[in-house]
Amino acid sequence: MKLVRFGEAGAEKPGMLDAQGGIRDLSNEIEDITGDALTEKGLERLRALDPASLPLVEGTPRLGPCVAQVGKLVCIGLNYSDHAAESGVPVPEEPVIFMKATSCICGPDDPIIIPRGSEKTDWEVELAFVIGREARYIDQADWRDYVAGYCVVNDVSERAYQLESPGQWVKGKSADSFGPVGPWLVTADEIPDPQTLDLWLEVDGKRYQDGNTNTMVFGVAHLLSDVSQYMSLQPGDIISTGTPPGVGMGQKPQTYLRPGQTVRLGIAGLGEQTHTVVAAQ
Repeated sequence: MKLVRFGEAGAEKPGMLDAQGGIRDLSNEIEDITGDALTEKGLERLRALDPASLPLVEGTPRLGPCVAQVGKLVCIGLNYSDHAAESGVPVPEEPVIFMKATSCICGPDDPIIIPRGSEKTDWEVELAFVIGREARYIDQADWRDYVAGYCVVNDVSERAYQLESPGQWVKGKSADSFGPVGPWLVTADEIPDPQTLDLWLEVDGKRYQDGNTNTMVFGVAHLLSDVSQYMSLQPGDIISTGTPPGVGMGQKPQTYLRPGQTVRLGIAGLGEQTHTVVAAQ
């Protein structure tokens, strides 16, 4: 299944895609695509529905983030060796874990807002997975039991706030609009191997990132197990798995986003995002 949320920001409705790619309204079946809907029981209920029996959504509504009421947005840094190299740091010996404020989460085609005073707003296309079952201290061999599905995340980053004095990763990662999620949540049964997915990103039509998840330092199984050693995970939590090389900070000369630019990114089977870059008001 491909699950979506559509409508104006703050008033999105739940939906699913039909075989033709049309959006079918789920609001008579569930309140929203939250953790409760993403448990094994919740997904079984949705799979039992015939999409053709649900109301067809006309036109092309705005898509919101494909998961609502996200409790935690956990991210993994430097998880592609080539990205670590372009960042000038060694490949980590264990996953680098950081958090983004959930207030940064936005829709897959919403604007990217450059914060006031920012001169180094950067891009990062990432595979994310969504938790479907409470997880703590899990073994890598059991990882599939805990993943509800996958989606695209753009881990937008302000590099000066992140890395320069007094730099902190959370400060550089949490501005409003710095967490576009979607367009769809693709359930795990449609992605048998998350370590074989092509992912890419373009700015104004120029391709900067072009990678594959098979080059992750730590795969989904390892990451899920590792994160669960340090915090419990609940249904609806999102873990974003890191970015391949090609970020603006790694260009020569370094290249950062400016108002008026267009950012497009996507992952095979998980859809695409398109953002206009704007300045904060």
